Amino acid sequence: MKTPQLQSVLPSKFWKMELTREGYGRTLVELGHENSRVVVLDADLSQSTLTKYFAAEFPDRFFEMGISEQDMMNTAAGLSLTGYIPFLSSYAVFLTSRSLDQLRNTVDYTRLNVKVAAAHGGISVGRDGPSHQSMEDLSNTLVLPNMTVVVPADEPQAEAVTRWAADYVGPVYFRLGREKVPTITDGESSFEHGKAQVVIEGEDGTIIACGLMVSEAIKAAELLATEGIFPRVINVATLKPLDTNAIDAAAQQTGAIVTAEEHSIYGGLGSVVARHIAESSHRVPMRIVGIPDIYLTSGSPEELLEVAGLTAKNIAMKLKEVIKAK
Repeated sequence: MKTPQLQSVLPSKFWKMELTREGYGRTLVELGHENSRVVVLDADLSQSTLTKYFAAEFPDRFFEMGISEQDMMNTAAGLSLTGYIPFLSSYAVFLTSRSLDQLRNTVDYTRLNVKVAAAHGGISVGRDGPSHQSMEDLSNTLVLPNMTVVVPADEPQAEAVTRWAADYVGPVYFRLGREKVPTITDGESSFEHGKAQVVIEGEDGTIIACGLMVSEAIKAAELLATEGIFPRVINVATLKPLDTNAIDAAAQQTGAIVTAEEHSIYGGLGSVVARHIAESSHRVPMRIVGIPDIYLTSGSPEELLEVAGLTAKNIAMKLKEVIKAK
């Protein structure tokens, strides 16, 4: 059965553009008022990560660690052992490379209650260039056995993830972007740990996306609808643990899958979905839309996303490929 409901869905979903890190920064302040055990650490980037809001409100619970993510990670670990709930922030590329040893051996190995909020994830950091474009942060955190990995799709979902993380006991990594993204979710109901959201119903294949690529997936569905193709669109905010029930249902009911992410084609959303599909009883044709195995250059976010093929047009093309392969 076709489900041409896009014209009613899209206008209501794309009513504004917001920063995911804005949702994080504002929610930290709310949490600070609600729970005196919440503390925040930053690596000389509070203006960018927007932990500056918490610093202004709770200067005695904010720790400026300087350009030293390794020290910050270990300090957060120590604070967690004394009963505090530490949120630490820097750019994704630094948190999952420069301080990967501390993240793995100090935080994850001992399953400490540390919340790692990584700003400027992906290539949409734009003109900062390859040294700041994080293409591998999800793969570096997904392999850690105790780590929960989350990629909010928009500002309301980032708020909900931040609030959830404060209550969850254990290490959490969540990725925040630099640029404004369309608002497609609604409040705290926008996030449930380990559960995917069906954004658009459909039976002509499935587009599974995370982060800013969820809005591109919706745009791709709109393009496909003009050709009489009506795919399912799923927002997978929690990459680990993966909602395998939603993946199984999509494979069984739609017969083809495309994943879309602002991350390397290796080790991210596409990889975890492909692994599950390969091991399941619903083996269907699949394509991964992600950053190709190259370093990009400096440029505007729009230019870089186009070069990497992270566009609605490319997602739509890949879905038509897998539908033909059914």
